Amino acid sequence: MHRSLTSRSALALLFALTFAGGAAAQQAPAASASSTAPCGGDLSAFLEGVKADAVAAGASAAAADQALAGAEIDSKVLSRDRAQGVFKQTFLEFSQRTVSQARLDIGRQKMKQYADVFARAEQEFGVPAGVITAFWAMETDFGAVQGDFNTRNALVTLSHDCRRPELFRPQLIALIEMVQHGDLDPATNTGAWAGEIGQVQMLPRDIIAYGMDGDGDGHVRLKQSSPDAVLTAAKFIQHLGFERGQPWLQEVTLPDNLPFEKSGLGGTMKASEWFALGVKPRDGNTAFGDLEGDLVLPQGRMGPAFIAYPNFKIYLEWNKSFIYTTSAAYFATRLSGAPTYLKGTPEQGLANDQMKTLQTKLQSLGHDVGEIDGILGSGTRIAIQKEQQRLGIPADGWATPALLNAL
Repeated sequence: MHRSLTSRSALALLFALTFAGGAAAQQAPAASASSTAPCGGDLSAFLEGVKADAVAAGASAAAADQALAGAEIDSKVLSRDRAQGVFKQTFLEFSQRTVSQARLDIGRQKMKQYADVFARAEQEFGVPAGVITAFWAMETDFGAVQGDFNTRNALVTLSHDCRRPELFRPQLIALIEMVQHGDLDPATNTGAWAGEIGQVQMLPRDIIAYGMDGDGDGHVRLKQSSPDAVLTAAKFIQHLGFERGQPWLQEVTLPDNLPFEKSGLGGTMKASEWFALGVKPRDGNTAFGDLEGDLVLPQGRMGPAFIAYPNFKIYLEWNKSFIYTTSAAYFATRLSGAPTYLKGTPEQGLANDQMKTLQTKLQSLGHDVGEIDGILGSGTRIAIQKEQQRLGIPADGWATPALLNAL
């Protein structure tokens, strides 16, 4: 769920709300909903059931009472949950707005300010400062925009609602554990509408599982403490599978003739095989050629191009949106010293209605594109590549008016 039910600066917040999933999406496996007032019905009876589950899980009755006292349904949370919009920016549009010079400058200042904390994060968890800082920026603008929904009420609302109680009820019980630890005041703590907390936007179960006390005060408070947020993010990213000392994304330039049908995520080629075909890293570094390397073309062969290494997968665990993940990974490379990407001259893309028309056509041809939603997602990209190859068009997965007309 979270990998972005929330995100920060006005744009990041809109983005995260759209995708319901930042770090919190990678919550620990959800427990099954309780059979005691699992959802709906009388709120008091529901809360008694939550208390019983929390006590059975090891929380004290006093902590449960403290956490749930005054809890109420928040109609604004339900409105947000039912009205999540569709995020439809291109990679160039989104990345240029989120990876701004101002954010890069602040990010580098934060990396310097908390140099000791970042050094500890890399030493203990193998995660570079740039990777953590990019998520910190993308999620909350370095803590500036963390959300203004009461966290306890948000989780009570979403647990009581019968749409996804199996997801949110365990988060509410974890919040009770945080209250027992003295890490959260249920009456005053605010965050995202879906229950994510703090500067890197994590759900309570993940905070319980991966929380780190970075400032030595004996508590894990991701809302107030940047050191806590940095170290917790590092531990969480390690948990997602980040490999120490390996790259995640590398910008490349392309020759004219490539087997573009082999591009895209989930390929079977090594980076060295792309290099042998004439793909060239802009930084000249081919030291990681033995690693698997996917040629990623967010806006087709005429736009920016990257090799995505195995560590890129942690971005897809953090947030399922290809545009968000590629932008966040690019942001991390910039903070780690890479230059601004080459924009290229991408072919014109499709408007929303045109994309839906294309998806409908692809579906009629037997391709599984998922929902007809106007989004250039992985299923649609794969279908496009197959049709481009059939039509003798370079199979780069980019949806264009020429392709739509050809079909």
